[in-house]
Amino acid sequence: MIRKQKYGDEIAKAHVLIEALPYIKKFSGKTVVIKYGGSAMLDCNLKRMVMQDIVLMKFVGLNPVIVHGGGPEINKMLEKLGIESKFVNGLRVTDEATMEIVEMVLMGRINKEIVSLINELGGQAIGISGKDGKLLKAEKDISNGDIGYVGKIVDVNIDVITMMLEKGYIPVIAPVSFGDDGKTYNVNADTAAGKIAEALKAEKLILLTDVEGILSNINDKSSLISRMDLEHAKEFMNSGRINGGMIPKLECCIKAVENGVKRAHIIDGRLTHSLLLEIFTDEGIGTMIGKECFDDDNL
Repeated sequence: MIRKQKYGDEIAKAHVLIEALPYIKKFSGKTVVIKYGGSAMLDCNLKRMVMQDIVLMKFVGLNPVIVHGGGPEINKMLEKLGIESKFVNGLRVTDEATMEIVEMVLMGRINKEIVSLINELGGQAIGISGKDGKLLKAEKDISNGDIGYVGKIVDVNIDVITMMLEKGYIPVIAPVSFGDDGKTYNVNADTAAGKIAEALKAEKLILLTDVEGILSNINDKSSLISRMDLEHAKEFMNSGRINGGMIPKLECCIKAVENGVKRAHIIDGRLTHSLLLEIFTDEGIGTMIGKECFDDDNL
């Protein structure tokens, strides 16, 4: 009886691999930009699982590019130093002292932790910021008034990313950007990931979040919308049926797909191995957005 049960378990595992096969074949050699944030950055087990997913993606032929945030860690450091965190429409008010802390936490701590974990798990990662290789050029964002060194990206130089991908490395990018004025700017990580995905003409942009995806009813978690074309996404955006942090995420996905990214995904990073479930299974777990209506698969 035990032998039969074990045999059944092994067959189930084989079915999982077979289900993944067409997706592995389809996406081999393709670039996937992943915005890493939310609870997946705070929980040690989730952090490890996300990096395991990314390393596996690399080994089966995909080219993952990671863009990470770090808001909670920045808040903790500012609190320790007695600096109050202030936000305007979700954007951090960033004076010169705060900008120094932001850069220190993102590059000096979070970026290096991600790189070390990927390397420990058998991958090869290199950590950079938007200032390295003139990757992310920004100018001061005054759309919400003058809130300091908050930038909007005006140019993406993908040469440094392309070079790393060609050599087999996984780029890990902190969204700290440079300006022609010689200043350093803090850029929203979702926006940075979207702009990088556009510039790379990525196959996929994936945003890891703390929600299931886009819900048709924000009070009903079972109302997940698994697929949206651009027209539907825009209508939903203008309907007032989403709020808070989901608004810039959906807007980021819409812009990315409009500018050449084939698919954009909003998924729940709190689920174990969420990236593998979204990319390599028939059902997926979050919301996928594409330019036109979908066929009956997840490709």
